[in-house]
Amino acid sequence: MKATRVLQSLARQQNAPRAYSTVHDLPRSGSTGLSQPPPPAPQVGDPSTAFQRATTASGPRNDWTKEEIAHIHQTPLMQLAFAAGTLHRRFHEPGRVQLCTLMNIKTGGCSEDCSYCAQSSRYNTGLKATKLSTVDSVLEAARIAKGNGSNRFCMGAAWRDMRGRKSGLKNIVQMVKGVREMGMEACVTLGMLNKEQALELKEAGLTAYNHNLDTSREHYPNVITTRSYDERLETIENVRQAGIHVCSGGILGLGETPQTDHVGLIHTLATLPSHPESFPVNRLVAIPNTPMYGSEPVKLEDLVRCIATARLVMPKTIVRLAAGRVGMPESEQMLCFMAGANAIFTGEKMLTTPCNGWDEDKAMFERWGLQPMHTQASEVPSEKVFEARSFNEMKEKGENAPVMA
Repeated sequence: MKATRVLQSLARQQNAPRAYSTVHDLPRSGSTGLSQPPPPAPQVGDPSTAFQRATTASGPRNDWTKEEIAHIHQTPLMQLAFAAGTLHRRFHEPGRVQLCTLMNIKTGGCSEDCSYCAQSSRYNTGLKATKLSTVDSVLEAARIAKGNGSNRFCMGAAWRDMRGRKSGLKNIVQMVKGVREMGMEACVTLGMLNKEQALELKEAGLTAYNHNLDTSREHYPNVITTRSYDERLETIENVRQAGIHVCSGGILGLGETPQTDHVGLIHTLATLPSHPESFPVNRLVAIPNTPMYGSEPVKLEDLVRCIATARLVMPKTIVRLAAGRVGMPESEQMLCFMAGANAIFTGEKMLTTPCNGWDEDKAMFERWGLQPMHTQASEVPSEKVFEARSFNEMKEKGENAPVMA
């Protein structure tokens, strides 16, 4: 009878309704039930631990090896993008994207041979060279950009360098001051810059200076021959020493190999004395009659890998989805945001190429719950106020007396 009752009980259990999940936790093999010791700390310079070190970072580091960055770059894409988006939330406010507007204040006639550029005088692209725009016209464009929500106004001039351009620099100083007085960040890109010119722009209140490296050191000679990689790095150093934010990134789709050249570009910038304040990621906009016309477009997965790797390696840097965004479906743009991008260029144009318009981007922000980023650097600079104090008071506080002119 007892055996019969046991069989009946087993039958009832088999016929009873089962929960949706049939997965049961089982003791792990070899488990003693005691707490396990923590895993060993990742070793500095060990490529196999680079991804773990990046995802647990509490701040930027500047001692990355190229092998470490390559290891991060080749992490399975779903894992890489998720980790970058997670780290992004540790250092940046999620859902905030900076709106930037770029104006060409001097078009064409450049002596450089950048093989992607419509503004090089070496290529017949049909672009007409112009003189430097007037201060009033630039400030009017900045007011329109601010009215449409842009937080950063960027000004670009097609020059190799600033030698012999004293009057031009004087006007640009006035443009920078005017933009800053509106409560916007001011950024310029004027070619190579020496220390004195950088200090003059700093005195005017310039927020950032853009000087892209474009690609890795190894691939660079295949793209440009009229300016060396080291000359670009020298300008970046002059800007950094002047106390101006560095904006430097690259162009994807220049015939490079992503696994080495995207890694090389990021490695160069991530091992500078301080990381660039912003890292623009441009997709090549192929211009007819330039050497790069007809190049194979960069693949979406390579674009996302570059953005996510840059976010993990330079966690505090603003990653800008820049030129070429106009050709991307909205879903692809959002994937880039989810992987760590947090700035875009918006407005009528990006130098000589088309750009997503303000109304289009406002609608996209509304659909996805994004909001424009507002930065402390865009606050209206306050005028210095002289504070009258007695020499005795200053002496008590151990301060130096002011030097009389």
